[in-house]
Amino acid sequence: MTAPSSNAAGTGLAKLGDLLVQRGYLSEDGLKNALTAQKKSQGKLLGELLIELAACSEDQVAECIADSYGVPYAKLELRYCDQKTAELLPREFIENNLVMPLFAVRGMLTLAVSEPSNLFLIEEVEKLTKLRVQTVVATAKDIRRMITALPNSKCFVIDDIIEDSQGGDVTLIEDAVEDISDIEEVAGQSPVIRLVNFIIYSAVKDGASDIHIEPAEKCVRVRNRIDGRLYKSLEVPLTLLNAVTSRIKIMASLDISERRLPQDGRIHVMLDGRKIDLRCSTFPMNRGEKTVIRVLDTRSVSLVLEDLGFSEDILNGLQKMIRVPNGINLVTGPTGSGKSTTLYAVLNSISSMENNVCTVEDPIEYNLPLINQFQIQERVGLTFSKALRTLLRQDPDVIMVGEVRDEETARTAIQAALTGHLVFSTLHTNDACAAITRLLNMGVETYLLGAALNMVLAQRLVRKICPKCKSVYEPPRTTRKAIERMGFDVKEYFRGVGCKNCRNTGYSGRIGVHELLVLDDEIRDLVVSSAPSTTISQTAVRKGMITLKHDGFRKVREGITTIEEILHIAGDVRDTAELTAAT
Repeated sequence: MTAPSSNAAGTGLAKLGDLLVQRGYLSEDGLKNALTAQKKSQGKLLGELLIELAACSEDQVAECIADSYGVPYAKLELRYCDQKTAELLPREFIENNLVMPLFAVRGMLTLAVSEPSNLFLIEEVEKLTKLRVQTVVATAKDIRRMITALPNSKCFVIDDIIEDSQGGDVTLIEDAVEDISDIEEVAGQSPVIRLVNFIIYSAVKDGASDIHIEPAEKCVRVRNRIDGRLYKSLEVPLTLLNAVTSRIKIMASLDISERRLPQDGRIHVMLDGRKIDLRCSTFPMNRGEKTVIRVLDTRSVSLVLEDLGFSEDILNGLQKMIRVPNGINLVTGPTGSGKSTTLYAVLNSISSMENNVCTVEDPIEYNLPLINQFQIQERVGLTFSKALRTLLRQDPDVIMVGEVRDEETARTAIQAALTGHLVFSTLHTNDACAAITRLLNMGVETYLLGAALNMVLAQRLVRKICPKCKSVYEPPRTTRKAIERMGFDVKEYFRGVGCKNCRNTGYSGRIGVHELLVLDDEIRDLVVSSAPSTTISQTAVRKGMITLKHDGFRKVREGITTIEEILHIAGDVRDTAELTAAT
């Protein structure tokens, strides 16, 4: 709930504190403290501040704001809303502006708002509906709940969650549920909803990228992937598995009666007033269905190249190559190494009103401005290669193909690059030079690849040392010698000792480690002559290419990450064995 958006709204803000005191919702001292805090808050509204300080409830603030503006206050319930009236406004408009049309009588629309001072919004509603509008004030939380109750709503509010990780009320459901109709009924009951909400809420709060809900022998285990590692979140009784899975399927519009086949879907939730997309996948196991939810939280991901951990020399080379007029540029690495994020940041940096930038993806992870994004549909025959061929008739300047999976896609992407388009895509290879071998193995001719390929960027993600518990330590002398024999000189070694901020792991957040292969005439000749990838790699290093290991140890030297993290993503068996023996 927000207070009126400006002090100019008559005496709205001036009266708010007095009304709260008069009604006994706030003490005089509490008001003075809030006003003092407001002066230091750089323009934060009084109503917001009181709710944030827990000095008043959202309902109390909303009630007094309504009184100060002379409009009714409503505690919203479903019975107050005519669902046909809600259809007078586009769903997107309702969600973006946080309003709820309740009912219309004799040309007058009653509209629930959380901002009674926003006269421009009311005028816009009148234009859209061709009705006169009278407003009632409701809390933002109540309006969001009403939005989720609309027919075919795929947006779920998860602010109102259970207070502790043990799930309290969940014990109300004790018996295993086998009948499908019963599962659907139980999945709609409040305890299960609150449990699923808590699972999602805690994962988003902890910055998890994935949620694993898996049946164990005696319980349902929930684990969150944070900074690339899985951590146990909570365990709940095994009898809840079907109800929890069905609740998630209902949210993702999946078939709750189908338990034998894998299913995939998407869920849109709202948390703290912002939308978060979830990709949901279910897979049958011997003990029941396992569910994995990918969390796509744009707030936790930067789509700016400078924020992705590139070393200056690699960043300069990358920025130069992404602005050439044509050719194909590849980003390689294993699943979960941040390839898509890098490509989104690249497209974000080169998109403009003058360029027609198009993508073919499966799935579309983030929506970007000024970019035309297309979702492939393999079930109806719209594959990467077919979508790419069709896209070439859409007059593109820049094309991003989510992944080169087969020979047909690879050939089409290279033909596009050779006919004047700038093409970006991803591959799954261990290093940059291996991408050339992979494409040749797919059946691409050497002369086409040598002519079309501009660069290959290989990348991995490593965990960063927690800044709260970062400290200098002295590794064993034999470890130092082993690092020196690899050709790296590290003056000071850092590690995290473990604290509450990093869940006692010593790490917090991740950063990219990169290897950039830029093809010049000499390397193109090697590609055309089918030279081994080791020869290409040696030539590229001789000409100045920074390898993954080299870039990683630069980040060790800078105190960003640890030796163990770099060896985990870029060390070979010999390196790891030598360091293990030294330690």
